[in-house]
Amino acid sequence: MTSTRSADGTEIVFDLLGSGSPVVLVSGASCARGVHAPLAELLADGHTVISYDRRGRGDSGDTPPYDVRREIEDLAAVIAATGGSAAVFGNSSGAVLALRAAAEGVPITRLALWEPPFQLDAGAHERARAYAAELAACLADGRRGDAMALFLSSVGMPPGMIGQMRQAPMWASMEAIAPTLAYDAAIMGDGRPSAELADVKAPALILTGSGTGAWSLAAAEALVDLLPSPRHTVLQGQDHNVSWEVLAPHLRSFFS
Repeated sequence: MTSTRSADGTEIVFDLLGSGSPVVLVSGASCARGVHAPLAELLADGHTVISYDRRGRGDSGDTPPYDVRREIEDLAAVIAATGGSAAVFGNSSGAVLALRAAAEGVPITRLALWEPPFQLDAGAHERARAYAAELAACLADGRRGDAMALFLSSVGMPPGMIGQMRQAPMWASMEAIAPTLAYDAAIMGDGRPSAELADVKAPALILTGSGTGAWSLAAAEALVDLLPSPRHTVLQGQDHNVSWEVLAPHLRSFFS
């Protein structure tokens, strides 16, 4: 474990594993860097794999007020501290953060994206706005557990399962990370890919699972139309909770 300082002085903690050209792993909502530890092991035979805690999570610091640009600066700082340029894998909303960083000129050489959660149906904008408002209200009232439950409900977890999780020992750690759910909501914006993503120069591999649902395919197709150098691959039998063992060979091939 080591760390660097972002542009605003926030300490960003990361792990290094393996050797070779650098690959940075960017986690999605509700996750700290440990979520990618098995994937890092699978990639470390050919790459230096960097798993970092996004601000407000795990061992990294946080400096209010939040702005998406600060998270872009965090990723830039990690890349600067580990070689100056890097391939990047972004997971879910972390994929959207990686896209936005690449569009801003962060030195990303190749960009692999697992199911960026863009929503393109007619009601998507209203849902995104309502979710962000309710989430902000929960956090302003100090109801971190309710904020996490809201997030889990928004991604399709049944109420009974959420209730069971709230009784589990792991719930305390989930509540601790709940304020960062607002960060991912800010990164997602209105839930649709913005025109600025056309500024991404790095070759992009968009990966989706055949079992996730129509939204992920629609999001991938929208990015294929928007990005200058895209490729889309569907992993058969996978859903949003992808198997690292299934995903890793695609990443190794793309990053080679």
